[in-house]
Amino acid sequence: MTWTAPQITHGPAPIEALTSDEPANAEAWLDHHRRTLLWKCAGLTAEQLKRRCIEPSDLSLLGLVRHMAEVERDWFRHRFAGETPGYLYVTDEDLNAEFDVAPADAEADLDTYLCEIELVRRAMSGRSLDETFLDPRRGVEMSLRWVYTLMIQEYARHNGHADLLRERIDGATGH
Repeated sequence: MTWTAPQITHGPAPIEALTSDEPANAEAWLDHHRRTLLWKCAGLTAEQLKRRCIEPSDLSLLGLVRHMAEVERDWFRHRFAGETPGYLYVTDEDLNAEFDVAPADAEADLDTYLCEIELVRRAMSGRSLDETFLDPRRGVEMSLRWVYTLMIQEYARHNGHADLLRERIDGATGH
């Protein structure tokens, strides 16, 4: 039997964000974008997830999943929380290696992405958006609020790519 990415229930934008406080709002929107990326992958085979179908771009849905796992890990766990989890896919020599999906295991990579989200949730639990950290790469002080804003923007941009990729793969549309 051919593996396919799990189905996911995807609804409208988070309605609870209309009246929630800022931390709950940020978390609701970030989760909405995470679910959107998974929804764009739902029901596709590993081969379909690896497909690069918007030339000349090397983007694929699996590449986007792998990229977002790296980005979640880097910003939340490494930069903000100060953990040293290492890279998932990239190396110091190839900072775009997550997009090289030819040898990738789609099922394992989707599991890795989901695991990374859970690790990030645990690391961010009880943290204040006002907390700051010294970004080790830029040498400047940043707030957790800025990281959430960056992540929501990053997902929104890449979910737009995911919309186009999914439509090219099987004609499915929607946001």
